[in-house]
Amino acid sequence: MIELEGVPELIDPVMVAAFEGWNDAGDAASTAVAHLEREWKGEVFAALDAEDYYDFQVNRPTVFMDGGVRKITWPTTRLSVVRVGGEKPRDLVLVRGIEPSMRWRSFCNELLGFAHELGVELVVILGALLGDTPHTRPVPVSGVTSDPDLAQRMDLEETKYEGPTGIVGVLQEACTHAGVPAVSLWAAVPHYVSQPPNPKATLALLNRLEDLLDLRIPQGELPEDARAWQVGVDQLAAEDSEVAEYVQTLEEARDTAELPEASGEAIAREFERYLRRRDVGSPGGHATADGADGGSWLRDTPSGKNRPPKPPKPDSSDSPDGSEGDDEDSPEN
Repeated sequence: MIELEGVPELIDPVMVAAFEGWNDAGDAASTAVAHLEREWKGEVFAALDAEDYYDFQVNRPTVFMDGGVRKITWPTTRLSVVRVGGEKPRDLVLVRGIEPSMRWRSFCNELLGFAHELGVELVVILGALLGDTPHTRPVPVSGVTSDPDLAQRMDLEETKYEGPTGIVGVLQEACTHAGVPAVSLWAAVPHYVSQPPNPKATLALLNRLEDLLDLRIPQGELPEDARAWQVGVDQLAAEDSEVAEYVQTLEEARDTAELPEASGEAIAREFERYLRRRDVGSPGGHATADGADGGSWLRDTPSGKNRPPKPPKPDSSDSPDGSEGDDEDSPEN
């Protein structure tokens, strides 16, 4: 059951949701929502009944000690509200949880009932997929919707995807059928370095969310974490000539594909985004580009070796930045 007691009247509310699991390569999406909750000091005020949607043998509860008393935390989906200040204040309804094990339609209907009660005007669902993208380049982030009018108005791609999907795709379609505008933002995570965390992908999702909602998100320590992550992967890739060669192949393919986009207008647009962002005072496999389950950490494709990178302290290199990619609606592009 969802409890709405104590929720204030909201201003232009937007729901931002992310779910751990298949739709969350590198934990990039769920970490992005957790970052919003932490930076804007959101307080959880409601949660779905865990027994309605989760298999506890798949997502097990955890036991902890609280003042000498043993307590249990159940896997579920929780909701909080944060207010974004500025010239035009607005509220974000943050939804963070685990992809449900069962009763997906009921799960989506319950969330949509909640959105209706609070007057949510737009639903933005964050996801991350495994793809053939080099870790040395900006993280591709695609914005897609099933609504043709919304796609044109917000400069998004209209999804044409067909194939297996996760809770992100199901929730977006449920929103469409309920008449609630919905957008999905997908970050592409390098498949050869997929184990969480991936602060570079998280930062790219937040940057894209800034552009979509025209707001300013405090970045906290994410830029430094992203630099440290990339330096760590650089070092490990350099230790293996086959991996280094593979990364170089991905870089060449990416650069060739993006060459036509390197126009003066595109560069100016990216520079404007950079200036806006600086003007701030203040479990299981994952979805892949072909819908299959992904691998883990740093994979040497020819030999199949896996090694988890250990990022060193941040250096003075430039902060990675997110950019828009060509990915489709869901991890299963």
